Amino acid sequence: MNPLFLDQFSEPGGAQQCLLDLLPAMPASLVAMPGDGAMFKRVRELGHEAARIDCGPYTSGEKTAGDRTRFLLEIPRLARQIRALARDRDLIYINGPRLLPAAALAGLRAPVVFHSHSWISPGATRAMCGWALRRLKARVIASCRYVAEPWRPYASRITVVYNGVAAPERPLPPRNGPFTVGCIGRIAPEKGQREFVEAARLIHRERPDARFAIFGATMFGPAAYESGVRAAAAGLPIEFHGWIENVYDALAAIDVLLVPSAPHEATTRVILEAATAGVPVVAFASGGIPEVLAEASLARSVKEMVRKAIQAPRIAQAADFSIARYRAEIVSVLRNEQPASQRLSLR
Repeated sequence: MNPLFLDQFSEPGGAQQCLLDLLPAMPASLVAMPGDGAMFKRVRELGHEAARIDCGPYTSGEKTAGDRTRFLLEIPRLARQIRALARDRDLIYINGPRLLPAAALAGLRAPVVFHSHSWISPGATRAMCGWALRRLKARVIASCRYVAEPWRPYASRITVVYNGVAAPERPLPPRNGPFTVGCIGRIAPEKGQREFVEAARLIHRERPDARFAIFGATMFGPAAYESGVRAAAAGLPIEFHGWIENVYDALAAIDVLLVPSAPHEATTRVILEAATAGVPVVAFASGGIPEVLAEASLARSVKEMVRKAIQAPRIAQAADFSIARYRAEIVSVLRNEQPASQRLSLR
């Protein structure tokens, strides 16, 4: 098997981490990405080749008219790059919707798998990507049923594979110190740090001894949002710890994880990591989150989140979110796209 992996970012966000989790199970492959982010180094450390393609950058968050015009103008060049990279490749794996239109115009002969990690709202973007899926006759892997739903009019072959996460190297130590509530992830409106601050304010009234921690940095979103979060947190015992490379170091520092994500969230990765580490989670019942959390851990309002957060030590977590399960399910999908003589076996 000789696959080509295409990613729309080279900074390691959640979808990119999913690709990094998969690569150890794959034969030596080519991974193509735009920019000059840390993914290039990490892909090469895993024994794969990395190449650069032209895609963006574009404004974070809502795209400007200029972004949309430039994107359309850049599609032909990106299509030529993908066509050249795909020569002699027997499988094309696309890890982001931004690359679909160019791939559809690249005249690809190899089967195409599109891995969808996020919900795409109705409108021109979904329609363009749907057209590309139909033209490519692509198989879709979706991170949850909620994410899969928008693609059903465009793709007949859709498989839901929930993400896997690496377990901590050792069990987290028992917590000492004040009761601490945390929020972990990139700082962006859809991740809900403003709602976290609101919840912290209410929790602090009920438990003046409580402390709060926000782990993360601004990525793929407006920098002004973080400034607003910090301003709203003034006067509360909230610490901003920045980006933490090892998520389990952050989870070891908290008693309960709050996930106040926006309604279009998928199954945010940190929920799986917290569950794997045994840290109680309380999350908004947003998007695909109810697919991976028990009802006892779901909240539909800030006030309900506050009540459940205070009760969180009694909330149990149990699920299989292992890397081994994730890799096996993804590899099974990829194998089925290959002729029998070329089918991939798990490393």
